[in-house]
Amino acid sequence: MHDERRRIEERVERLHNQRIKPALYAAAVPLEVAAWQAPGEPVPFAEAAAAAYEPFATGTPWGPPWGTTWFRMHGRVPDDWAGRRVEAVIDLGFVGDWPGNQAEALVHLPDGTPLKAVNPLNQYVPIANPATGGEPIDYLVEAASNPDILANDFAGPTPLGDVLTAGDAPLYSFRRADLAVLDEEVFHLDLDLQVLRELMAELGEHEPRRHEIMHALDHAMDLLDLDDIAGSAPAVRAALAPVLAKPAHASAHVVSGVGHAHIDSAWLWPIRETKRKTSRTFSNVTALADEYEEFVFACSQAQQYEWVRDNYPKVWARIQESVKRGQWAPVGGMWVEADGNLPGGEALARQLIHGKRFFMEHFGIETKGVWLPDSFGYTAAYPQLAKLAGNEWFLTQKISWNQTNTFPHHTFWWEGIDGTRIFTHFPPVDTYNASFTGEEMARAARNYREKGGGTRSLAPFGWGDGGGGPTRELMERARRLRDLEGSPKVEVEHPDAFFAKARAEYEDAPVWVGELYLELHRATYTSQARTKQGNRRSEHLLREAELWATTAALHAPGYAYPYERLDRLWKTVLLHQFHDILPGSSIAWVHREAEAEYARVAQELEALTAEATAALGGGTARVFNTSPFDRAEVVRTAAGTPVYVQVPANGSAPLTGTATPPQPVEVSQRVLDNGLVRVEVAADGTLASVRDLRADREVLADRGNLLRLHTDLPNYWDAWDIDKHYRNRYTDLLEPDSVTVVEQDPLIGAVRVERSFGKGSRITQTVTVRAGSPRIDFETVIDWHETEKILKAGFPVDIRAPHSSAEIQFGHIQRPTHTNTSWEAARFEVSGHRWVHIAEPGYGVAVINDSTYGHDVTRTVREDGGTTTTVRLSLVRAPRVPDPGADQGRHRITYSLLPGASIEDAVAEGYALNLPLRSADSAGAPRPVVSAEGEGVTVEAVKLADDGSGDVIVRIYESRGGRAGGLLRTGFPLAGAQLTDLLERPLGAADTDGDAVPVTLRPFEVRTLRLAVGGV
Repeated sequence: MHDERRRIEERVERLHNQRIKPALYAAAVPLEVAAWQAPGEPVPFAEAAAAAYEPFATGTPWGPPWGTTWFRMHGRVPDDWAGRRVEAVIDLGFVGDWPGNQAEALVHLPDGTPLKAVNPLNQYVPIANPATGGEPIDYLVEAASNPDILANDFAGPTPLGDVLTAGDAPLYSFRRADLAVLDEEVFHLDLDLQVLRELMAELGEHEPRRHEIMHALDHAMDLLDLDDIAGSAPAVRAALAPVLAKPAHASAHVVSGVGHAHIDSAWLWPIRETKRKTSRTFSNVTALADEYEEFVFACSQAQQYEWVRDNYPKVWARIQESVKRGQWAPVGGMWVEADGNLPGGEALARQLIHGKRFFMEHFGIETKGVWLPDSFGYTAAYPQLAKLAGNEWFLTQKISWNQTNTFPHHTFWWEGIDGTRIFTHFPPVDTYNASFTGEEMARAARNYREKGGGTRSLAPFGWGDGGGGPTRELMERARRLRDLEGSPKVEVEHPDAFFAKARAEYEDAPVWVGELYLELHRATYTSQARTKQGNRRSEHLLREAELWATTAALHAPGYAYPYERLDRLWKTVLLHQFHDILPGSSIAWVHREAEAEYARVAQELEALTAEATAALGGGTARVFNTSPFDRAEVVRTAAGTPVYVQVPANGSAPLTGTATPPQPVEVSQRVLDNGLVRVEVAADGTLASVRDLRADREVLADRGNLLRLHTDLPNYWDAWDIDKHYRNRYTDLLEPDSVTVVEQDPLIGAVRVERSFGKGSRITQTVTVRAGSPRIDFETVIDWHETEKILKAGFPVDIRAPHSSAEIQFGHIQRPTHTNTSWEAARFEVSGHRWVHIAEPGYGVAVINDSTYGHDVTRTVREDGGTTTTVRLSLVRAPRVPDPGADQGRHRITYSLLPGASIEDAVAEGYALNLPLRSADSAGAPRPVVSAEGEGVTVEAVKLADDGSGDVIVRIYESRGGRAGGLLRTGFPLAGAQLTDLLERPLGAADTDGDAVPVTLRPFEVRTLRLAVGGV
């Protein structure tokens, strides 16, 4: 047989694109359109309905950046269209190749009922099937003119990312608003051809099936009447039916299709726009569910449901009905799809608690899995926390973006730092916006790493970020691919069903131990430093407010625990942990609002804590310790006088300096000596020497606290990425403006270093040593005006450390300091929370921080044979996309060097730096609510039970990485104790011993206790 592939494929392509697609609508008449431009922010429907509209013509430019234009559309179904399928077709002037992230609209009926959204790949609004001639059409269409921030392929910064700088030039040109008749035979022929052409293109040239499809297409095109596409479409479809009816191979890969619409809670648009995006997409989804009974839509992020409930009650009611029918699947069990690395341990627990409770309360459904397709790596604490919240499975997608190494599994057991395992899948289709193309289906089968063990994978399908979610075209593709020779089989089903089947067939799936590190987007540990600092401070202020509110509720008659306020503040903080807010990868508008929101949160939490401490009654001035460790520290009185105090964990002490003063600090020129450490500040402002006087050893191998300014232009994703070549070009900041002793008190010695550099940037650092502590603090104020730079602070330590240990949620993770393999080399920038620790047998050093996350640890061998292990903190960056002003301005950061530190020391000082002692003018002296006895037993949270019972909830964990045992003592009469899950549901009784609970913990085990309060 002659090879006629080229002729046939080109013929089919032209007829499909130039004849069949244009014939989808058999007839069309324009709607009458009028418009009203809403001033400023979006307005309620009632206000828009009452506005004065002006006539509006097709082709007219509309839509200033971030504006809202309301269109009133009138029409009447022509009499001769009776009995046919009639739709409105609206093209707002969609641009580019993004199905979301641009112009979007929500169509309302005259009474305000949201009907359906209009998106680039979903432009129709159903009217009737069959239609009645003369039927009137009256719509109010709320159209958002959101700019495409990433247009021109990241070519450069844009002012469009903030309403304050975006200008008012129209972005779009209105193209179409018609009533039209959908020709259903042509519609289905179009889908038949799409599926067959794409399948044919993916099959090998040697495969008979490819040639069978090709010749079937060629013969079918002979039946197409170019003068009557609609009339000949049935015959063409009949000719194609045999090749569409051939069943898949018995061993074909199975793809579980799950409807999905990944909607970032903020990213290239502000939170206020996400509230509208969710209403548009959810309107589309509920409409599609009415049309396709097999449709299942998985939707995460309880916060987005709450927005729809509060702002679009009619859409909310439709969601509730879809859930009852089993077509809508709440998943994820988190308040938002949070960043997978940066939230603190308690915050990550609260994400799961608040998310799962919302779905249980409003739908009577307990979600079974964590749905996190798009976060930038995943902490090794997740398996334990997920299981403690009652989850059975975990889903992610982003690991497929790895820059260097291909992850070896798609279905596996993921083991966390404590040994907990959770069944995990990441889809080999390599997208969470699948569209069932032939290329995607072939990729899913080809990529799948579990061949021979498992047979199925999951594919979330639908257009995200404002694209409107799944469409009827995608559902039609799924129907054709359900059992089609040459393709994987597609089953549209609930993700719980997929995970149950996958686990049943592959119970002995391989195990991956430790973090799921994303070899990309490493700069998200550093970008937008003020946002990250706001989160860190909020987490610790929430801890303080809950502890002291609990203390007051137990000891202050008449004090009412602020359940509602704490709940609201927690949800605000959880929202801003979304995986494009906290990582610093959003537009300027988002981060401007986030910083303002964190300031409001801090103000209210400070007030809550002040109210609680004041409720404890009068007395002497006291200092409060929210840390889970006893502390002896230097603090300042209200007059600024330093005093040395000892304060019990979770308790308070008089602010009188009654503790025995330690050896005083001696200051001689630029040398600070407190008998524990001697610190010499060099003339260039770096540390010339740090001598650990207890161990009689020099800590540094070279200049310490070396500030290094690197050129930082990644290959593509500016705010997201830091690429390894940043290390190759840098400037060391070694020419200070001044180095001055600024404090010489027996309890505090300090040297201030001031520097100016670059484009008008300034850094002021106060190097402080306090009596009684080996910790050296670097209180840093940065006035930052650089672009495409990153600032790091380095500590080269004379230690041969085989690995570094970095704090993560409820524990720490070890990472090799060598680069033997490509996996280790790819971790050239990593994340940690409050501390990084390096050690050799017998000696360790910790670097502690109050607001940074990104760091790197490297190791070199010196000429003298010794080894230098260098820890470098990433302080600030200066990317220009998507926020051209990212990190510009003032920052206040404190980090510390802790010589001679064990892991226990690092844990304790990490808490201390982030939870500074708090003083009150006068307060009572209640016993601490709880105190832990036993090495490694660490109290993470103290609060009252959410059910209002008055029980005390205490969350503890093992913090060293070893087994721990001890007692949890209460400062109140203990009437009983229970173990609970994260949602405070009972798991069994806990033993008690008077007013104490004996505890034993596995390495890094998290445990939640409910303590009943007895009578006085």
